[in-house]
Amino acid sequence: MTTIGNDSENPPKGSVAATRVEMTQVVLPQFANSLGNVFGGQMVSWIDICAAVAAQRHCRAQVVTASIDAVHFMAPVKLGHVVVLKSQVNAAFSTSVECGVSAWMEDPLTGERARAVKAYSTFVSLDEAGHPQPVPPLTLLTDEDRRRHQAALARRQARLALRAAQQGAS
Repeated sequence: MTTIGNDSENPPKGSVAATRVEMTQVVLPQFANSLGNVFGGQMVSWIDICAAVAAQRHCRAQVVTASIDAVHFMAPVKLGHVVVLKSQVNAAFSTSVECGVSAWMEDPLTGERARAVKAYSTFVSLDEAGHPQPVPPLTLLTDEDRRRHQAALARRQARLALRAAQQGAS
């Protein structure tokens, strides 16, 4: 297998760093509303793609979106701006992973960047028959990895509690 670049560009297999993804999109007219802002749904679509790549890098299998939650729009992204999306796996559970995604607005004329959106997504790893399969453990190498992991565990507990409450109400 060929590797690209130096060791910092080829982080240890199974580590959070090995799952990191950065992708860019230019906000073209078909992605903007009548106010010249990117459609929220378009941003969520880009978030889903960016997070799916991170999840697939960790699982090395097909993954499907189980949920996208805690989507927070923090700043508008205008027509002509560049969207820089960054994602990584925050935690690995039995058959799923949680990915964190941040989207940044970049003004291509000034280089100014501002955080525009943050979100969390859960993906399920699938075997060849399309059934959930175990995911590999995630190696936490830094204090930031451990902080994100602990926060992901808390979010997972909240998601599971909400699901249980919804099932009990039906």
